[in-house]
Amino acid sequence: MVLLFRLRLFTLLLVALGGIMLSPVAARAQGGEVQTVWRLLDYVAVDYAGAVSGGRVTSTTEYAEMTEFSATIRTGIAALPSKPGRARLIGEAQGLEAAIASKAAPEVVAQKARALASDLLAAYPVPLAPAKAPDPARGRALYAENCASCHGAKGDGRGPQAVGMDPPPIAFTDAERGRKRSLFALYQVIDQGLDGTAMQSFAHLPSEDRWALAAYVGGFAFKDAAAGERMWKSNAALRQRFPDLQAFTSMTPEELGRAIGQNKADAVIAYLRAKPQELSAPTPASLAVARERLAQSLAAYRAGDRRNAERLALSAYLDGFEPVEPILTARDATLMARIEGAMGEFRTAIGRGEPAEVLADKAAVIDGLFADAETVLSPDAASDVSTFIGALTILLREGLEALLIVVAMIAFLRKADRPEVLPFVHGGWIAALVAGGATWAVATYAISISGASRELTEGFGSLFAAVVLVSVGIWMHGKSHAESWQRYIREALGKALSRRSAWFLFGLAFLVVYREAFETILFFAALAAQGRGSVIAAGAATAVAVLAVVAWAMLRYSRSLPIGKFFGYSSVLIAILAVVLAGKGTAALQEAGLIDITPVAHVPRLSMLGIFPSLQPLLLQLLALAILCVGFWYNGRRHAAGTAAAE
Repeated sequence: MVLLFRLRLFTLLLVALGGIMLSPVAARAQGGEVQTVWRLLDYVAVDYAGAVSGGRVTSTTEYAEMTEFSATIRTGIAALPSKPGRARLIGEAQGLEAAIASKAAPEVVAQKARALASDLLAAYPVPLAPAKAPDPARGRALYAENCASCHGAKGDGRGPQAVGMDPPPIAFTDAERGRKRSLFALYQVIDQGLDGTAMQSFAHLPSEDRWALAAYVGGFAFKDAAAGERMWKSNAALRQRFPDLQAFTSMTPEELGRAIGQNKADAVIAYLRAKPQELSAPTPASLAVARERLAQSLAAYRAGDRRNAERLALSAYLDGFEPVEPILTARDATLMARIEGAMGEFRTAIGRGEPAEVLADKAAVIDGLFADAETVLSPDAASDVSTFIGALTILLREGLEALLIVVAMIAFLRKADRPEVLPFVHGGWIAALVAGGATWAVATYAISISGASRELTEGFGSLFAAVVLVSVGIWMHGKSHAESWQRYIREALGKALSRRSAWFLFGLAFLVVYREAFETILFFAALAAQGRGSVIAAGAATAVAVLAVVAWAMLRYSRSLPIGKFFGYSSVLIAILAVVLAGKGTAALQEAGLIDITPVAHVPRLSMLGIFPSLQPLLLQLLALAILCVGFWYNGRRHAAGTAAAE
């Protein structure tokens, strides 16, 4: 019955994890619809001027297209999933449609289209930027192979195959038109093609190739990159306008021109599109989101909207800070822990209803920590040594817990002389690594795993593993006496290691390894975004070598241990890991907002041991420890009673 309960619990957990991982697939489908509408809005904003001038239609074909697109925009928004802001978006779309129908001035239509596009992405967020900076050399090669025959080697729209095309290929050298187009808009056209033209979809290319192509063609219209470089490197305020890749890909040159002057903007855009690696660090954007949500949370709290303040404070962590947590942990784990703790205290203060001034002070402290984080996370702060150490320590830290559990299972089966069950354990951890690789592919090329999904996966996975390890630890302790083991061999071994139990061992091996693989993948993805791939590989290879030595030593040493000592030592190890995972799982669910945070003073944060300065993780660890102590005590008492009866 116990094994059946474990199997059912494990099945429920896999279903829950599956829901966490599959839910972004539906979000991606919705994102495609949003991107289509956004692309149409961008097209209307840029091309309406070619259809209407001075209240008169100057191109019947263009005007018909604008009319059709405005209707498609309205119906597309109406078909999106219901949200509180959708009705307002539909109203804006109707206003745009009416403006086109009345032949409004191009600047009016462009303003309405841009505003609607911005509001659309605010209501239905979709990724606007690549995972890493586009590669200019790759973009140049792709352009020569796929685009130059129509758009011309110089981007002037005069390629050898352009003759007779109606409409003709776009001239990327047209600065007036280029100023109205963001790189995201170019990426959208490359991704989806352009209806009614010879422009086909290049969705078959990898995402990074499409971004590289967008960056390359987006640079044809802009010159004087040398002047742009001088401005970029000497003007800190200018650099703050491009805190990350998303700002780079979503801002139009015209928008930047309104802020700093069009000539200067053209030069800066020429430089950045030629050398987008200058914007490879992902941190400032996420911290900008965290700052914004934190300020909104404080404003909502001052206005008396406590529930919204709590939601925004949680979003500041999950959507703003969580994405940069892996790389910050690798570079400065102490600072990461201070920020994580400070943001937890901010949410706790909201829950307690503390005065707004107290929250404002806490927000100011967090903002100062964010400034420190930006310094640590800047590209200049990275080095080969720090990257190597980060990759090494991440894999060692995340891999050691899983390794200890899996090796203990293997050693147990060898001691029990049950080699036929070993394939189930090996199959479990190998399947977990394969699933981890699939997670990396999905997170890299399809969707971005949200902070909430990450914390929920870690939290539920850790707690389930802790529950299993508590029972396993007590069971192993009960077999630490030789006579108890021999009696177990005679009476129960065949039943305990039935095929059902073997599949349970498969599931446990899969779960503990996938939990660590999931976390490790996110850390390495953040490191990879900074470059230095060979250094990262060297750090990971070193960590794998160290883990292999640890595994070999444990297995070799366990063979020479008497059976009683083996089970005694293993039960203590399993008990320690159960207590650690209980604390880590509870803390992860706190970060996801499922469990409240009650700070406890004078308790250090030792994440490696699952110790956090919060009441809830400590209570669950004490509960796990109490259950283990009671179980160990009961085992000892039962053994003493059995020995007395035998005498």
